[in-house]
Amino acid sequence: MESDFAEPLLSAMPPSRAPQLEFTGLYNGPDTLALADWRARINALYTQVRAIPDAKAARRYWQDSRSALFRDHPMSPIPHDRRAGLTEIPVYPYDPALRFEVGIEPADGPSVEVPVGNDGVLLRRPHSRTIGLEPVFGKEMTLFWIEGYGGGLFLPFKDATNGTETYGGGRYLIDSIKGAYLGLSAVQAFILDFNFAYYPSCAHNPEWICPLAPEENSGFPAIRAGERNRPGN
Repeated sequence: MESDFAEPLLSAMPPSRAPQLEFTGLYNGPDTLALADWRARINALYTQVRAIPDAKAARRYWQDSRSALFRDHPMSPIPHDRRAGLTEIPVYPYDPALRFEVGIEPADGPSVEVPVGNDGVLLRRPHSRTIGLEPVFGKEMTLFWIEGYGGGLFLPFKDATNGTETYGGGRYLIDSIKGAYLGLSAVQAFILDFNFAYYPSCAHNPEWICPLAPEENSGFPAIRAGERNRPGN
């Protein structure tokens, strides 16, 4: 698939607007610190994305950076025998109509246990609901809180592209425990930009077990934004 962007981002940005790169180059440290480095790089990536004022340019930087990580980092979920041929993670062309600044209202509900393989059991409970997606998608989405040490916001979803154009198990938009969070707008509205939707790790490697979208966040119409299958696959 030909990317909707190719040229380097930072070279086109004014120096005062370009984020400072803290985690660049190949990881050559000890295996015992590889996971810590992976998470630090993801956190740094989203920090830089939030600092780029142009959303399309930010998404381009996000895709280029993720593609390099998934190709070169030892903690990539992509099996080693498939990494050599990876040039970029395929995405839909950027669609500004699928970037939203929404309100949030509290949501109640019990904690639910979700098995996650060797990591044991994850506890997920409803945290809040969006205000503003229903006119576009027919209903709102639920944000969940992952309980445990630290905790974090989690927004998985399933839409009509799953199983054909995108991974059958759905995609993620927010997983703040891992650093995937787009933040608030200048007027303190919650940013949901589906152009940053991405696959859970189990989409790349069936040996991984991931929490997927529950019923509350399933059944949405086709959201053609973010990560997708490579055409023909």
